[in-house]
Amino acid sequence: MRSDVMKKGVTKSPHRSLFKAMGYTDEELRRPIIGIANSFNEIIPGHTHLNQVAAAVKAGIRMAGGTPMEFNTIGICDGIAMNHEGMKYSLVTREIIADSVEAVANGTPFDGLILLPNCDKIIPGMMMAAARLNIPAVLISGGPMLPGEYRGRRIDLIKGPFEGMAQALAGKISEEEFRAIEDAACPTCGSCAGLFTANTMNCMAEALGLALPGNGTAPAISAERIRLAKEAGLKIMQVVRSRLTPSKILTMAAFRNAIAVDVAMGGSTNTVLHLPAIAHEAGLKLDLEEFNRFSRKTPHLCSVSPGGDHFMVDIHRAGGVPAVMKTLAAKGVIATMLPTVTGRTVAENLKAAKVADTEVIRPLSRPYHKYGGLAVLKGNIAPDGSIVKQSAVAPEMMHSICRARVFNSEDTAFKAIMKGEIRKGDVVVIRYEGPRGGPGMREMLSPTSSIAGMGLDKHVALITDGRFSGGTRGAAIGHISPEAAADGPIAAIREGDRIEIDIPKLKINLLVSDQEIKQRMAGLKHPKRKIFKGVLGRYARLVTSANTGAVLE
Repeated sequence: MRSDVMKKGVTKSPHRSLFKAMGYTDEELRRPIIGIANSFNEIIPGHTHLNQVAAAVKAGIRMAGGTPMEFNTIGICDGIAMNHEGMKYSLVTREIIADSVEAVANGTPFDGLILLPNCDKIIPGMMMAAARLNIPAVLISGGPMLPGEYRGRRIDLIKGPFEGMAQALAGKISEEEFRAIEDAACPTCGSCAGLFTANTMNCMAEALGLALPGNGTAPAISAERIRLAKEAGLKIMQVVRSRLTPSKILTMAAFRNAIAVDVAMGGSTNTVLHLPAIAHEAGLKLDLEEFNRFSRKTPHLCSVSPGGDHFMVDIHRAGGVPAVMKTLAAKGVIATMLPTVTGRTVAENLKAAKVADTEVIRPLSRPYHKYGGLAVLKGNIAPDGSIVKQSAVAPEMMHSICRARVFNSEDTAFKAIMKGEIRKGDVVVIRYEGPRGGPGMREMLSPTSSIAGMGLDKHVALITDGRFSGGTRGAAIGHISPEAAADGPIAAIREGDRIEIDIPKLKINLLVSDQEIKQRMAGLKHPKRKIFKGVLGRYARLVTSANTGAVLE
């Protein structure tokens, strides 16, 4: 066993003594040792219940003859970090989490690993660590929260307080109404109720084969979630005994399956950062064009918040990710003879799957949109690419020519939006918020939700070298690459310029000549930026562009 190097033989007597100091018995040490990377904390609603999930995982491990050993990782709630300096740290934590899991799993050589995340950067960070370590691993998340209800209408964090704040400040709703919305929006623990980044990535873990069926959708507060956790504990022992490592699961075919599921469900734009980063750790290069390729041949089948009226609990009741995958498999969109942590192939996992509600998961013959949920746009503003959740864009904004309103930070743009300075026909340009320029590539849910809350999402676009929350809707184009801080041409845009956004043709262009752009870039002076020390300073020096997954060099 991998753990023998720290527990077997006479020379490991001091090691065993230290384990015995924690109460472990000789019998427990003889068994396979399974590390549990738990991201429990009291600052993220998706993580406050993870100790209960971890207890269920331990029960499963013990039932199957293993010894669980739990450790913790950090985590940040993107909703709480939103719209202030704290958001600069969110994407950075993905790398810190991957590094910390790697360090502990090698410092304490586990035979297998349970990954227990639930929210935005924690999930891909742990999957990156699994790919890097390449020891048997199973991911079990904490599950989504239930939607709230206000005056007979179901709401979540986005359709509640984030969009409501603009209405409140504009005097469209009373302070009392706004407080009632705030109190109702997040009624349980769990990752936010819509198909935002956390739930998208938990579905991606399932589609990749690193998590059990049901992982992405079974509600946080359900007994099913606890049973699933026990099953994960049982399965990790099977995975260890069969030596099924992540490298055997995380193949290019598995990543293509994940992309197909992603675009069919209308998942978060952040998957375009995270899936390539996980692939990178697995030794694979996942090109952005794969997202366009699958969006063009995979219809959008699920209309989930923020772009639709359904929630994760509806997806679960309709059959979950297995039902989506079975729908796609029927037309040969996904590969089915791939291994998974269940010990069975994708095809075997899908045998019992069925769609229980054809409005929540529509058939291929009657999709919500002809094309999948994501589109990669290129042009003279974004020669290396940009990303938009096209399934959440109003038809009126699929092709538009807008006048540029240029801001060198999210904060100044947000103030202008809230002051009513953005008009119909504008495109809000926010730059110097990329991985290096931010640094940290902040999510911009506040600007986009404010635009939607003011009823301008059918008239105003937003482009940025930063990124968006999975809760963003509207004509919001992010990940403009190269970023402004890396001398990307987004830095050449001037106030009042016309910008053409053509999502059906996958184009985004500044309507000036190439010669004009060259002249502007030749004379460009970047705005003076704050010099960051510590982790942000190191990150800014090492991080690559968004089109690479913002991995570190």
